[in-house]
Amino acid sequence: MSKIRIGIVGYGNVGRGAAKAVEAASDMELKAVFSRREPESLNIPDNAFSVLPMSSAAKMTDDIDVMMLCGGSAADLVEQGPYFAYMFNIVDSYDTHAMIPDYMRSIDEAINTAAKKTTAIISAGWDPGTFSMIRALSEALLPGGITNTFWGRGVSQGHSDAIRQLPGVKHAVQYTIPIETAVETVRSGSAPVLEPKHKMLRECHVVAEPDADKTEIETEIKKMPHYFIEYDTTVHFIDADEFFSAHSEMPHGGMVFHSGNTGENKHIMEFSLKLDSNPEFTGSIMTAYARAAFRMAGERLFGAKTVFDVPLSYLSEKDRLTLIKELL
Repeated sequence: MSKIRIGIVGYGNVGRGAAKAVEAASDMELKAVFSRREPESLNIPDNAFSVLPMSSAAKMTDDIDVMMLCGGSAADLVEQGPYFAYMFNIVDSYDTHAMIPDYMRSIDEAINTAAKKTTAIISAGWDPGTFSMIRALSEALLPGGITNTFWGRGVSQGHSDAIRQLPGVKHAVQYTIPIETAVETVRSGSAPVLEPKHKMLRECHVVAEPDADKTEIETEIKKMPHYFIEYDTTVHFIDADEFFSAHSEMPHGGMVFHSGNTGENKHIMEFSLKLDSNPEFTGSIMTAYARAAFRMAGERLFGAKTVFDVPLSYLSEKDRLTLIKELL
């Protein structure tokens, strides 16, 4: 059986994680990475795959089955998603929750105007993505209950990227920190309805350009819609040495709780993740959904899709009967 031919757009943290996951998949091959940077600057191990300019992707529609878009949501994916969905089956991890419906419409519009229809699975990370599935499953099994999601402690790639887009910011990382008293309150079964600022704190560490206005940067971070304005946010300005010595790791994680009743009986569902590498886990999820995108396109299930639209068995290398035998 021929392998699924994968392209990766962007070779940052998520792109490197996706490349590792694709190389580990027995049913896939990595055809090329497309980057805005010079190939020699990417430190590709042993020239394991081709690195091509982003502009050359349009010439390779017959060579790639699924394109994995590994850029940031704040600036990259809003442009790259529709552009690449017009030509390729795609998967991305677009994570600006409030804007997903608008982003999905832009993907559908691009696909609907294309001569060759494609399948695009968007927002396929761990949140949105895996946690979204857990929330949907929990609410279906215990309707009328209360769902609370906590993120962290760890590095949010999307929020860090959003800070880095601001003028005057050289390097930045953002930690999401759950408020432990809120976690324990939810875990106890009291099922409070909590606003975002009552569940998590956001802590930013920023290396500013030498002539940057730090007060202006802090103000712009704290008022950023969809990222920081709803939270208690702290901004620390540090130098580059401290940034690279103390903030190079990218752990993350989180929890989804759902509390509900069946008659007089109370139930609590809890799902958690503890990740040593946020981008590598995200890349691994995207790789599974690239497999699903390829299968769905083969069945002519075209258009913009989310994790809610993908049959669970389509994610696995194993066939349906093997899954039933081993895991059901």
